Amino acid sequence: MWHLGEIFNDLTIVAIPTRTSFRGITVREAAIFRGPAGWSEFAPFIEYNEVQSEPWLSAALEGAYKPWPELKRNKVGVNATLPKVEISRVNEILERFPGARTVKIKVDDFEKDSELVEAALDFNSDFMIRLDVNGGWDLETALLNLYNYNLRFGKVFEYIEQPCLEISDLRKLKAEIPMKIAIDESIRQALDSDFTDAQNFADIAIIKWAPSGGISRANNLIARIGLPAVISSALDTGIGISHGLALAATQNDLTLDCGLATLSLLESDVVLPALEISDGFITVNRTVPDEKLLSKYAASSDRRIWWQQRIEKIWESGFGERWQREQLD
Repeated sequence: MWHLGEIFNDLTIVAIPTRTSFRGITVREAAIFRGPAGWSEFAPFIEYNEVQSEPWLSAALEGAYKPWPELKRNKVGVNATLPKVEISRVNEILERFPGARTVKIKVDDFEKDSELVEAALDFNSDFMIRLDVNGGWDLETALLNLYNYNLRFGKVFEYIEQPCLEISDLRKLKAEIPMKIAIDESIRQALDSDFTDAQNFADIAIIKWAPSGGISRANNLIARIGLPAVISSALDTGIGISHGLALAATQNDLTLDCGLATLSLLESDVVLPALEISDGFITVNRTVPDEKLLSKYAASSDRRIWWQQRIEKIWESGFGERWQREQLD
């Protein structure tokens, strides 16, 4: 019988409050552990089942057990992220992203959220805007909303992220709108697809370290998709963000700012020195958790048990046997 401690050294579960609700999350939980290559993180969202969480565990184990590949740069440009908040809070949030040239704004529709775009441009009139819809619109709704956004704001939009979930809708939308389309859920929910026709319904691929299964699998995914990539995060701690930064740093071409500054949405991080934004960039480094911060944000005993059981279920489903065989190859 295997034991968690044999593979997941110094396994610690943290629970960090967010500064504002993000994806409905007000406390971000993560499992942090150490391996021969350094610290790593396993943090699929709470609602994800074992199958959905497997790539996250693959990424976490790769991060702990394999050194990073060759890095092509030592710092990565990042975008600001603006959740759905009261207009009075926009400046306060955007000030946490010093030097950012682009901002991603979570939106539902034009009527509700056009003021967020206006407030972001009031903060920085040179911002390039990314609207993130999370697949929330059908084709008719997307056309109406994007027509209104384009009419009001013009050419400030770098891209629209996942306006629709259905590929058929994205294909029709791409032929109708002047903005570029980025896909996120279309990738994460279909990792085994060949994506040979991705250019027919999208312009940009959103790639995340953990949901993609780690650096190696993410780079294979980027090659298969064949679109310019934006490396993004999944509300990770500084441990997970460090691996996302490393993924970004392995790219031969990285012309678009990455969504790797989401630590600013958390009350605190658990690493020291902190990953700080300087003139719109974050330096790429391996990170180490701080004992005092780990203690401060340690999850309750019942949440620790929940996460341990979550890992055990995935491991014992056959994942662990496959992973151990890979280590011998």
